[in-house]
Amino acid sequence: MFKKKILFVVAAFMITACQPKQEEQSNYQNMENEECLICGKPLEYLQQDTMMECVICHRQEPSKTQCVEGHFVCSNCHTQGMDSIIDLCLNETSKDPIAILEKMMSQPFCHMHGPEHHVLVGAALLTAYNNALPVDSVHPNMQESLLEVMSRGRQVPGGACGYMGACGASISTGIFMSVITHNTPLSKDSWHLCNLVTAKALESVAMNGGPRCCKRDSYLSILTAVDFVKEHLGVEMERADVKCSRSQINNQCIGKDCPFSPEH
Repeated sequence: MFKKKILFVVAAFMITACQPKQEEQSNYQNMENEECLICGKPLEYLQQDTMMECVICHRQEPSKTQCVEGHFVCSNCHTQGMDSIIDLCLNETSKDPIAILEKMMSQPFCHMHGPEHHVLVGAALLTAYNNALPVDSVHPNMQESLLEVMSRGRQVPGGACGYMGACGASISTGIFMSVITHNTPLSKDSWHLCNLVTAKALESVAMNGGPRCCKRDSYLSILTAVDFVKEHLGVEMERADVKCSRSQINNQCIGKDCPFSPEH
């Protein structure tokens, strides 16, 4: 009860501000079984876009997602603070993209579900890939590459898995591949690789079924990409065994049907 009271106080303050400051990363996202970031009630998904006003920054944009009380939080406010991953990745030495992903998902900006995962998957893969490259190899410019992954990942809207038939976490594997291969729409071999890794990640996600879980789909996409990069690029990142530690805060968790269930 005390945490909920604190939540409402913070949310009320954020609503009065035009734009939340980065250092004021509010606690409204640290809710048990989070759904709506403002009140915690379930989200509803509409069939058509409706013009909505963000309760935090008051930006208006079309969306299909709001909570049952009518609260809407835009993607910019939903991912406020995600820029912190740049520094995290630049200072990371691990070759294990799952371990890197876990660090990013444990940051205050990251929720149980949300479009931030469309960036985090690509960023984790890019960082682990760079660390796994031999010392005498040509390494990507990490700062520029991370910014590019973030820019492209932010263009993939929340709910893409349901409304576009393409999970944003899986698309993020293609973003990663396109950045490291300098792929463009006119490329040949790299164009093939970018689309193929995305397709394989999407297949892995699809075969495990719905409803969506951004954690599960991120794990599946990364593990698929790790195998793909080893096979096609000859770079071997570390491949971790995954056990989910967040199932208790996912209202749509599929339990034992999830390949990462702690019950296995």
